Amino acid sequence: APPYAMREVMYMSETVRRPGWKGLALILALTLLLGCAAGLLNREGMQRYAALTKPDFALPGWVFPVVWTLLYAAMSVSLWLALRAGRPWQKLIVLYAVQLAVNLTWPFLFFTLGALGLAFWWLLLLLVLIILLLCATFPRSAPAGWLLVPYAAWVGFAGVLNFAIARLNP
Repeated sequence: APPYAMREVMYMSETVRRPGWKGLALILALTLLLGCAAGLLNREGMQRYAALTKPDFALPGWVFPVVWTLLYAAMSVSLWLALRAGRPWQKLIVLYAVQLAVNLTWPFLFFTLGALGLAFWWLLLLLVLIILLLCATFPRSAPAGWLLVPYAAWVGFAGVLNFAIARLNP
């Protein structure tokens, strides 16, 4: 047998420790805590947002924290399911952390700095990172991948909304 086949067999026979419920609780707590912190740090920018001209398809402000809470929970469960699928997991965790950092930076750019154009391009970067995360997650666990689809769709909607607001408020 070729050497790579032997490594694959040996890899498959390794005992892989998978995160249990405590791991899920930790991932959920960290993700939700960081999301909450980003919201609190940028809440004063919400007054600026209320004063902006918005397109007809803009949603009421109360919808955003509700949707983001659900999305952060889905992202957390997705990561947990993907990690439970086995190794290698380091790249997945790094990709998750990077996209989360980019995600949590966007409210600062949009609400606090009022950098509407830069915030739009930042959302495009986030969308690319989410697509990469989807591509890394689906092969490990289809349910984990599907949990990220609403996140990608919401960020796509947020990008369209951000673009429209930037155009209406030069």
